[in-house]
Amino acid sequence: MTHELLTPNEMYRADAMAVQAGVSSLSLMEAAGRAVADEIVRRYGARPTLVLCGPGNNGGDGFVAARYLKAWGWPVRLALLGERSTLKGDAAAMAARWDGPVEPAGNMSGAELIVDALFGAGLSKDFPAELAAAINGAGCPVVAVDVPSGLDGLTGHPRGASVQADVTVTFFRRKPGHVLMPGRELCGEVVVADIGIPESVLQEIRPRDSINCGIRLPQPSPGGHKYSRGHAVVVSGGPLHTGASRLAAEAALRSGAGLVTISGTADALAVQAAHVSAIMLSDADLSSLLADRRKNAVCIGPAAGVGVDTRDLVETVLLSGAATVLDADALSSFSEENERLYRLVELGDGRPVVMTPHAGEFGRVFKGHAVQGESKIELARKAARRSGAVIILKGADTVIASPDGRARVNVNAPPSLATAGSGDVLAGIVTAMLAQGLPGFEAACAAVWLHGDAANRHGPRGLTAETLLGRL
Repeated sequence: MTHELLTPNEMYRADAMAVQAGVSSLSLMEAAGRAVADEIVRRYGARPTLVLCGPGNNGGDGFVAARYLKAWGWPVRLALLGERSTLKGDAAAMAARWDGPVEPAGNMSGAELIVDALFGAGLSKDFPAELAAAINGAGCPVVAVDVPSGLDGLTGHPRGASVQADVTVTFFRRKPGHVLMPGRELCGEVVVADIGIPESVLQEIRPRDSINCGIRLPQPSPGGHKYSRGHAVVVSGGPLHTGASRLAAEAALRSGAGLVTISGTADALAVQAAHVSAIMLSDADLSSLLADRRKNAVCIGPAAGVGVDTRDLVETVLLSGAATVLDADALSSFSEENERLYRLVELGDGRPVVMTPHAGEFGRVFKGHAVQGESKIELARKAARRSGAVIILKGADTVIASPDGRARVNVNAPPSLATAGSGDVLAGIVTAMLAQGLPGFEAACAAVWLHGDAANRHGPRGLTAETLLGRL
């Protein structure tokens, strides 16, 4: 799977650079339309097909697809949104090669397959709700060209309404809108077609965004020992709130950390002791515990409690020099002191800090940073730059962003991960990756992928945080 994500503007650049390299724009459109027709024939038997074409290049792709299907014996109707006389450039040239009738867009009756070639990823206005409802209510499969019409290829959100596709055929590389929610669901299955754009254009575009795949895992040395695999510390909540930190600690141990210690008060550790064996316990003062630099990664936040005590513990951790995972209550405790949190991250000596907020926690720690219409990728990237931490902005489309501008979107997490304690397990996996020496961004990417992979290995039914641990 090609992993780079190109924004609509970056895709326009890729097209332009291909033309500069000697590939004609007309041949790119011909290849795109042919790829759509090929995918349709590969999936479906010949049937009455309605190709809906828009007034731009997306519509030009539709004219090409319709021409191929008709030549291959399919019963094809073509409908155009707008007037044929207003078509320009390559779209007009492809319309001239269509030798069948052109009807106005709107009548879906009789169609057993609809090709949506109305608007592409760079749509600049809202898509009409009536037209989307007519397409979605036609009761037949829909194949979208580039993106379902109405879907913003940058943000993954509809502009107005959106077509719901069964299959989306896009070209060269996916766009953020193909993998961000709800765009991922609106696209159906996404097929990436090669239309002749040289791979070399990526060297000049240098996309910052990608799909979270090809991750690197720590590899234990044959001559290593438990201390060479890192010593993770997880800060426990109070005696009635030990479960979350225990899940994180178990996840850290199962994910490769050589040693794991739960730090907390004596009454909390008395509860922990009844549940753990290989995990160590310490009621020593946290700053004293972390003075031992072999304890090189700390997770704080799972059920830690929201308030001044947790803020003070976070400060102790961040000033200790250990790699740090800030989760849950460690983040919410700074909802009114977020600038203080950013300063504490900056005061470190270069050790990585990873924050793992869900949408609610993100809104509390980074309030005022959101701009209307921004993508989830850009929100996470801005937060990473502002805080100096790697951000894991959780959800069905978890985004991992680095302060240096890189961002990845995770696509392997199943819906079954929406269960109590799942986030605590993820925090523990991140801590283990840091303990074993991965840099912050790479540790976060590996952990998020492993989290989804473990859930997929379990299967769709009966997943709990405890059973998730068993699949790590």
